[in-house]
Amino acid sequence: MRNNDSAATGLLAGVSAFLFWGLAPLYFKLLDGIPSTEILAHRSIWALALALIILALIGKLGDFRATLRDHKKMRTLALSALLIGSNWLVFIWAITNQHLLDASLGYYINPLINVLLGVLILGERLRRLQWIAVGLAALGIAWYLLQFGQIPLVALFLALTFGFYGLVRKRAPVDSLTGLAVETLYMLPLALAYLIWSSSPSSNPLNNSWELNGLLLLAGPITLTPLLLFNIAARRLNLSTVGFLQYIAPTLQLLVAVMLFHEPFDHDTLLTFAFVWLGLLLYTVDALAQRRKMRLQKKAVV
Repeated sequence: MRNNDSAATGLLAGVSAFLFWGLAPLYFKLLDGIPSTEILAHRSIWALALALIILALIGKLGDFRATLRDHKKMRTLALSALLIGSNWLVFIWAITNQHLLDASLGYYINPLINVLLGVLILGERLRRLQWIAVGLAALGIAWYLLQFGQIPLVALFLALTFGFYGLVRKRAPVDSLTGLAVETLYMLPLALAYLIWSSSPSSNPLNNSWELNGLLLLAGPITLTPLLLFNIAARRLNLSTVGFLQYIAPTLQLLVAVMLFHEPFDHDTLLTFAFVWLGLLLYTVDALAQRRKMRLQKKAVV
């Protein structure tokens, strides 16, 4: 019974996390007109403040201080801070510049990028269905290039930076909250410098309405809440289940982009997505087959 309760809690947390990430563009759209760099500055400042408060409340500030003294981890987290910071910046820019569809495509491509990075960097070997899945995603990008005369830079940048971010974080064995606190600490000097010397009228909180300042302050919980929920899910659910759930976010972003932000979604764009969706379907089928095979092997050993 306890295992069922744990799984149910994990499922609820996982669905909530990806719903949060999928609907986050609605929040950033409320800040339309404010420079993406300024939103990123507030996001890093308030996420750091909230992360430190939570670490203090759960008694893990000692882990944070220990990480600050670990030079190897700090070097690794400096790189992960660069990757996640640039990812956040382009994601915010995409939302406020009518490119949420491209962002959605990027997060659909991300699982396949992770597989490819495993081959190119970790020396992993792909199974046949995985190669086909990656190939279909490549066909989707090629179709986009052929039809629109340009590479989907936003989608590829988001997929690659998030893929490399996950890869780098694996080399720094710190929990997500501590790691995020360190990453946003790295961003803090740049964020403060931007807000102090920026010519943007909204960079000075004293010039803003309380509604705008409240929205900017929300950047902290908007960043941390889904991360904490995701951590709960990751601890309680199978990896394949989490893999299924991750498609919730880009699907919601796609719906928000087309139905609420009225971004164009023509047949050529649909075909690009269709190649990626088919690749993801094969990737998921392969993952399930591999999981079943491993279960059977474990039973045979027992």
